[in-house]
Amino acid sequence: MSKPEAQNLKNHGRVDPPFHIVSFAVLIVNLVIVVAFALKHLNLYTAWLVALSIAIFIPFFKLRLYPLKVQDRVIRLEERLRLQALAPQEWHTQLFRLTEDQLIGLRFAADEEVVALAKEALEQNLTRKQIKERIKEWRPDYWRI
Repeated sequence: MSKPEAQNLKNHGRVDPPFHIVSFAVLIVNLVIVVAFALKHLNLYTAWLVALSIAIFIPFFKLRLYPLKVQDRVIRLEERLRLQALAPQEWHTQLFRLTEDQLIGLRFAADEEVVALAKEALEQNLTRKQIKERIKEWRPDYWRI
């Protein structure tokens, strides 16, 4: 098995081809076919098929959002624990001022820079993207969903 490419800001997002490409393409093609059929044969049955073809997009997107939300909660806990271990004791009360978005942004910062970056995030109210852009040494996470 080949070694994965080193992660950085530009390539850390993940695409799961069976889910993101194949499943989504099948849903789109299905919708197009059903709408075309319904336009030729408009009745209650074909209208219902169009409604079902549109409605199936809801669970498709929810199936992706639910595990991402759980992952975000785990990252929030993981980063608070990591910051408690790395930050000076007097700074521990500040940890709970970091937003979930900021904690997720800090996820990829190396231990040597995470505390300073967390302080900067609080002082300047940085977003997840701004935090990621300021990371000097990227800490990869190949297990993300």
